[in-house]
Amino acid sequence: MASSLFDLSGKTAVVTGGTRGIGRAIAIGLAEAGADIIIVKVNTGEHPRIDILVNAAGMIRRSDAVDVTDQDYDEVIQVNLGATFTLCREMGKYWIKNDMPGKIINIASVCTYFGSVRVPAYSISKGGIGQLTKALSNEWASKGINVNVIAPGYIATDLTQGLRSGGEEEQNLKVITSRIPAGRWGTPNDMKGPAVFLASAASAYVNGELLTYGRLMADTVVVDLA
Repeated sequence: MASSLFDLSGKTAVVTGGTRGIGRAIAIGLAEAGADIIIVKVNTGEHPRIDILVNAAGMIRRSDAVDVTDQDYDEVIQVNLGATFTLCREMGKYWIKNDMPGKIINIASVCTYFGSVRVPAYSISKGGIGQLTKALSNEWASKGINVNVIAPGYIATDLTQGLRSGGEEEQNLKVITSRIPAGRWGTPNDMKGPAVFLASAASAYVNGELLTYGRLMADTVVVDLA
C-alpha cells in the first residue's frame, strides 16, 4: 500500500529543462516511478492528457550588480520566472477547464530565501518563483491542483562548474562545502526523491511548500551561488 502512494503509472509529466542537470534527473526519476515523460524547452506541446508539470529550465549570469546589463537581466528573469509563470498559467487553465487534478513542481534555489552575491537577477527570479508558487497554491488548491517548490542548495551541475573548478575557485569550494551540514555537494540524482513525492499521491495535501534540499548553515557566507 505504501509504495502505491509513489506510483506514477498512467501519469504523464511535462519537464522543462529536462535534457541536463536537475531537470534530466527529475525526468528520469519520474519515469522510474512509472510516468510517461515529455521533455520540452519552451512550451507544453500537444498531448491528450498531462498530469504533472516540472519547471526545471533555468539560466544564470554572473557579474557584479553594477555591471549587469539590461539584456542579461531581462533574459534571466524571462527564462527563470517569466516562462515558469506562463507554463503554470497554461497548465492551470487546461486542468481547470477540464475539471482535472494536476501537479506543478517548480525548481527554485536557496536563493529563494536570500540574495546571493554576483547573481542579482538569478536571486530575484528564484525569489519570485517562491512567491508565485504560494500564490498559485492558494488559488488552485481547492481545485485539486498542487503547486510546490523544490529549492536545491549547492548541486553539482553545469551551472556550478565554475565554483567547483580548481585554481582561484578552490578556496570558495572549501568555504561552501564547510557550510553544508551534509558535508558534500548535492547531485542531480538527489532531486529524484522529492520530485516523485511532490508528483505523487503521497503529497495530495501538500500545497505551497518550499522543500529545501541541501540547506546551508545559518551563518553561511554566501559566495556566488548558482
